[in-house]
Amino acid sequence: MQAQTSGSKTELFETMPVPRALLIMAIPTIISQLITLIYNIADTWFIGRAGNPYMVAASSLVLTVFLMAGALANLFGVGGGTLVVRLLGAKVGEEAQKAASLTVTMAFFASIVFSCLCLIFMNPLLLALGASDNTIGYARQYLIFVVVIGGVANVVSGAMSFLLRNAGYSREAAFGLSMGGLLNIALDPLFMFVILPDGYQVMGAGIATMISNYISLIYFSLTFRRVRNESVLDLPRRIEHLRPESLKNIFAIGVPAAFSVFLYDLTNIVINRLTASHGDLELAGMGIVLKVERLPLNVGIGICLAMIPLVGYNYASGNLKRMNAFFTAARVAGLAFGAVSVILYRVFAGQIIGAFINEPETVRLGTEFLRARCFATPFMFLSFNMVNYMQAVNRGQVSFWLAVIRQLFLNIPILFLMDSLFGMTGIIWTQLTADILNVIISYIIYGRVSRQIREEKN
Repeated sequence: MQAQTSGSKTELFETMPVPRALLIMAIPTIISQLITLIYNIADTWFIGRAGNPYMVAASSLVLTVFLMAGALANLFGVGGGTLVVRLLGAKVGEEAQKAASLTVTMAFFASIVFSCLCLIFMNPLLLALGASDNTIGYARQYLIFVVVIGGVANVVSGAMSFLLRNAGYSREAAFGLSMGGLLNIALDPLFMFVILPDGYQVMGAGIATMISNYISLIYFSLTFRRVRNESVLDLPRRIEHLRPESLKNIFAIGVPAAFSVFLYDLTNIVINRLTASHGDLELAGMGIVLKVERLPLNVGIGICLAMIPLVGYNYASGNLKRMNAFFTAARVAGLAFGAVSVILYRVFAGQIIGAFINEPETVRLGTEFLRARCFATPFMFLSFNMVNYMQAVNRGQVSFWLAVIRQLFLNIPILFLMDSLFGMTGIIWTQLTADILNVIISYIIYGRVSRQIREEKN
């Protein structure tokens, strides 16, 4: 059997001062999250340079399918990754090794099935997402390269990055994701405006994304081989057989994680549709705000992803004091950054919106929206920080219901209610209203879970 983890990784999880350990895990994770955000925006920005609104619309349609593939990566990456780190904390290295191998195998086969289904049902799928005669041709171009051909690379590399991070290799995981994002940004203009003829800009963006994802997959594969003698990670050689409990735990945590991504996207769809009923300029302003507010949220996600393995390992090893210290440190860091973001967005909202568009009325509306919605940032962090904590301590069902409560029971119903009562003003303030209520509910549930954990570990 391979070593469970190297000495430096054991120190990271067990003895290193909590702030330092969280910082070591968080900095590369936050950087990769920000680069991922930048390249997602850049893809749309480059397609927009073609001056064809149908191309932009087509890429937006396929983005929904691309995010579904990302949910698959979350299913296996979060589910398998949290299981691996808990098994390491419990000193069950052989089962952790099998779990890591099976996670990659399942991600591979699931991505192939997903890509084949997208190929077989391409036209019905695109039409169901809203494609028209003007956009379906461009959407096909993008879908074929990004999802059908590139789906395996997207899903498997995403799952492998989760496994690396949860085994203590946060820097290596972040480098792979960042490299893919930066390469995509570099390849976009090359394929869109140099290699392919005019009219094939969407295809060029799709090819650039596909190539960058496959290069990331190659990097992750080489990294798995490199660390195989000092960790439980290696490329699969066969289909491993896990204990039924371990296999169940992958899906018990992974399914809620994937469903959370789906519900988040569903909420944004509702926001866009309700906003569109108030006018095109309102929709444009809200669209910019939803992108801009991703900056502090992605930083918060980076902190949470860094927290998960540290909390999960110490939960499994029974070191509840250190487990709670990591949860507290992550919460303080996220709230501090959220508070700074609120101040900066309040002060510089006009300049930030103006950087995306120079139409005066859209800038005015976007500024108003951002100055209001920014107050929700700290509460949004607390909401998904709690979901990630529940995943780390093997409370998959709780994390599932926290996601459902936040989006289906609070966010979406309150959106419709506030829109009917207050119009666009109601939509703007919904996020803050919903997340304050959600944080209260989350911490009531957290109190009950904390008591359960203390009882089971005593």
